[in-house]
Amino acid sequence: MGHGKLIANNKKARHDYFIEETYEAGIELTGTEVKSIRMGRINLKESHAEIDHGEIFVHNMHISPYEQGNIYNVDPIRKRKLLLHKREITKLLGYTTQKGLTLVPLKVYINSRGLVKLELAVAKGKKLYDKRSDIAQKESNRRIQQELRQRQKEY
Repeated sequence: MGHGKLIANNKKARHDYFIEETYEAGIELTGTEVKSIRMGRINLKESHAEIDHGEIFVHNMHISPYEQGNIYNVDPIRKRKLLLHKREITKLLGYTTQKGLTLVPLKVYINSRGLVKLELAVAKGKKLYDKRSDIAQKESNRRIQQELRQRQKEY
């Protein structure tokens, strides 16, 4: 998944959550929103998805208004419908209700057919100690790499 031109990436998501599974979803957008996205004017930082009456919506995804859009511009953080198959939505509903998992947008990209797609993750929130262990792991890997580079220089 995630083939095509990457427009926006939610780096914080991988820091705050364990990613269980990912899905590719279309997004119901207006023409001016598509133009803004193509210009890279989108932010996924605080966004999340929720299922409501058998439909799935993404909340807090910020798309800056298009400069030439004037009257056609819509609210930058309005909730937007995600396009998934009914069975996928049903499966996601099971994850969120029974297992207490969260739906988090990971990235927005334009696929090979020129359509705007969103990579949606089924995620489990990390506890503070999980984040600390991740940071400690990265630090130790960094130290090991530095040590190896140092030893290669010596030979």
